[in-house]
Amino acid sequence: MSVEIRPARTPAEIKALSEYPWTLYKDDPNWIAPLLSMRHDIFDRKKNPAWEYLTGECFSAWRDGRMVGTIGVVVNPRHNDMAGEKTSWFGAFEVEDDQDAATALLATAKTWARAQGMTTLRGPQTFTTHEETGLLVDNFSPPILLMPYNKAYYEKLIVGAGLHATMDTYSYTLSGADALSSGLLDRLKRITESIMKRNKITVRPIDDKHLKQEFVLFKELYNSAWLANWGFVPMTPRELDALIASLGQFFDPRLAFFADVEGVPAGFVLAVPDFNQVLARARPRPGVPEIITMIRALYFWKIAPVMTWARIPLMGVKPEYRAKGVDAVLYYYGLDALMTAGYSNGDFGWILSTNTTMNSIARNFGAEVYKTYRYYELTID
Repeated sequence: MSVEIRPARTPAEIKALSEYPWTLYKDDPNWIAPLLSMRHDIFDRKKNPAWEYLTGECFSAWRDGRMVGTIGVVVNPRHNDMAGEKTSWFGAFEVEDDQDAATALLATAKTWARAQGMTTLRGPQTFTTHEETGLLVDNFSPPILLMPYNKAYYEKLIVGAGLHATMDTYSYTLSGADALSSGLLDRLKRITESIMKRNKITVRPIDDKHLKQEFVLFKELYNSAWLANWGFVPMTPRELDALIASLGQFFDPRLAFFADVEGVPAGFVLAVPDFNQVLARARPRPGVPEIITMIRALYFWKIAPVMTWARIPLMGVKPEYRAKGVDAVLYYYGLDALMTAGYSNGDFGWILSTNTTMNSIARNFGAEVYKTYRYYELTID
């Protein structure tokens, strides 16, 4: 049977599209299902604040009366204005190992983007850099919190549809046991103390009694520090509030720090426990009320805790302070906090492959790349 591409516009169609991964990955032991409410909110144009400025459409692929794939495509005018591009982004890309279906989905995204006057289709990204972004191309092990996971054959299908690689990002890891047994943490402490003394850097933990004010400072530093990153667009106030609310569910005040240079706020680091390890046990899925899932999650979170990993998803230093070593100082504080809090492994990512400074710091700290995420694009004729 030939592939049929259908737009997904009604609430029922969007719900079916957003829940398709539960069908595709049902026998994949490495996939970790997100909370259904969080998955639905990504596509909800009232709840996801990114839809305030995104223009987009979602599509599903059908063969013989059965859904075999999905895709979303958006135009982000804020990105295009900043980058001087006419780029559209595809995301929510999930498909069976079916080249015809994958090609049809990407061709449909390309046709839609062309109609919007775009000259490039790029992705995957669902639907901004603040959400699920990049295609996993190696080490198809269970994903850490807020990082993508996909079938290994996706790269073959995307390249087969005519797209080419355009950028890589890396996730680094370092185990606490290795850091302690090698004496690495002690050496890094001495180096960090020297940098702080020489450049008048001070570091303080987040004040969990005044979180509202602290997150105002976090917002300012985040948008300033990430401004020049490839593909980055500063968050709107609603997006930052939504991110903080999301991370706040897993927030551990022991894992967040601010750095000052001569008393002026210069950077931050924020780590979060890997709640995916809890979700892997709670098993969210359609048909099961989320209150039941949350009761299960609470058991594996608080009563019989299973979280041994933590991730540093957010770290940034204002450009004018990077030459002073603030980034290295924050890296040390983040690593030391993870070890002190009892997490056996840390994930430091993602980091752009072109960010030579941060890649060098990570490697000098003894961390190793353990996952690579890739972006693809094609030129729209």
